[in-house]
Amino acid sequence: MSHIKPLKLSAFALLVLAGCNATLQAQTSVPKQPIVAPLAVVKKAPVSENELKRWSHLDLIKDSIPGMSVDRALTELLQGKKGQKVIVGIVDSGVDIEHEDLQGMIWTNKKEIPGNGIDDDKNGFIDDVHGWNFLGNAVHENLEMTRIVKKADDGSPEYKAALAQYTEKYQEALQNKGQADRLMAFHNTIKKELNKTDYKLEDLSTITSADPNVLESKRAMTMIFTNAGPTFDPEAQFTEYSDYVEEQLKYNLNKDYDGRKIVGDNPEDIKDAYYGNNVVFGPDKEKALHGTHVAGIIAQIRGNNLGGDGVASPNVEILTVRAVPDGDEYDKDIALAIRYAVDNGAKVINGSFGKSFSPHKEWVYDAIKYAAKKDVLIVHAAGNDGYNIDETKNINYPNDSKDNVKEFADNVITIGAINKSYGENVVAPFSNFGKINVDVFAPGEEIYATVPNNKYKYLQGTSMASPNAAGVAALIRSYYPKLKAAQVKKILMDSGVALPSMVVLGESENPDEKPVAVSSAESSKTAKMVNAYNALLMAEKMSKK
Repeated sequence: MSHIKPLKLSAFALLVLAGCNATLQAQTSVPKQPIVAPLAVVKKAPVSENELKRWSHLDLIKDSIPGMSVDRALTELLQGKKGQKVIVGIVDSGVDIEHEDLQGMIWTNKKEIPGNGIDDDKNGFIDDVHGWNFLGNAVHENLEMTRIVKKADDGSPEYKAALAQYTEKYQEALQNKGQADRLMAFHNTIKKELNKTDYKLEDLSTITSADPNVLESKRAMTMIFTNAGPTFDPEAQFTEYSDYVEEQLKYNLNKDYDGRKIVGDNPEDIKDAYYGNNVVFGPDKEKALHGTHVAGIIAQIRGNNLGGDGVASPNVEILTVRAVPDGDEYDKDIALAIRYAVDNGAKVINGSFGKSFSPHKEWVYDAIKYAAKKDVLIVHAAGNDGYNIDETKNINYPNDSKDNVKEFADNVITIGAINKSYGENVVAPFSNFGKINVDVFAPGEEIYATVPNNKYKYLQGTSMASPNAAGVAALIRSYYPKLKAAQVKKILMDSGVALPSMVVLGESENPDEKPVAVSSAESSKTAKMVNAYNALLMAEKMSKK
């Protein structure tokens, strides 16, 4: 959900640095210490617009914001050093590779002659110059539960679970449609009364009409503005919400809709592997919003006064694999996308996607194992339902455990999301959590990055936290290329800065109830936040062993 909330940073916050306490030696004449905060972290000042646009790069000590200390790492640890290029695979909805702030950061297949219609490198994909699009011209898709329910009832537990979830989701979507229509009606009434589309909270006080409909709309919009804050844009955000609900009913939950037919393959046959095309942003570039934003978080050009800054820029090349539609991805596409990225040199793969059901999960498991053999780290978003994904009913696929407990590979790291306010509410309420299946947290709320057609936008979700972590992984692999994928995963986890001892997890079902904080040990395996500075110190030490 792309909206900006006002800063709510507590004046004092306790910081405990978990991980290594010993002095680590960086490649300078002065020994560098891991980041350790005083017991009281005092808020320096309100967050400026520039800080908001790049808060994930800031530092808890220097800036009083729980970012990943990327700026500090670059100036204090990497100044004057030269890293090597790292290819990062973006398995997502597509990337606008023509974006002004991604120029020079896009992977090019040097074995392929552009536009000649020939598979020059004989990998089965014609003219795959900047990656591959496994969805072809498809855009919209069903949710996986819809696809399962469309098939005959086979009496399986999976079918029963899918049917139950589908019924609940469909009823929820109908309710949301009614809510979206009411919000739009309030907004349209105010627009007509004020005779303008763009209005603010203070404009509402100028309304003097005694019309009951106008008064009701005024009351509703006053409440919404008060809760949402001064940057709230009703025209943009109500339209976005209405479109989302409409697409759920029209495509995601519509059992009569077939979004796959246009692709032309058999999604039930993993051997039918050569399909799609080389247009990596898809048939509608605007629909590559999600993937373009993810790519920007990792790779947008640093210091050019455009958008934000990429965590690993300029030492990365983005390899785009389009495999995530507006709806749930197919297991086959994800499995083949991972293999394609691995085969074309990716050392880090970001997966900002997930779903509740995975009929062909073994195909994806095999692809994960293939990536492990090739020393490729897969960074995966934990999901945005505010659920404990250790519970079987809440599994977020793809995962790296067949029984939701024991990992079968050591190259997958699962990322939850935090916001910019260090304190017991630092874990984003939408973020999934779990002390077994979430590894570590990273900035994921109000992240500013590239979107199609040379635009920029704030988006939030574990989809944004994952590429923040992937960017740090790419930094490590750039400057310490001898470290293996499993070692990079360990570094990201062990070097993190600790969450507060007590945190609020998930969203309360009753908005009138005050959320209850629990031990941060319940949040994830580490109860930590990714920190680039500490990670690079640990990488330096580990690389010398």
